[in-house]
Amino acid sequence: MVKNVGGIDKVLRIVFGIGFLGFGIVQGGAWWALAAFGAVLLVTAITGFCGLYTFLKVNTRKDA
Repeated sequence: MVKNVGGIDKVLRIVFGIGFLGFGIVQGGAWWALAAFGAVLLVTAITGFCGLYTFLKVNTRKDA
């Protein structure tokens, strides 16, 4: 698994991931989907790997 998520991308994923996750949990109901998306953003930021980026052949890391 080659890391393909770079600096600013990673920071944005963390910020939006926490926001979406928190909002989805607080609102409840059908907002669980937003919470799940927030969780995915956090996981991709932590691991530095985005499967969709691999499929689209995108890489935001500078050292790649």
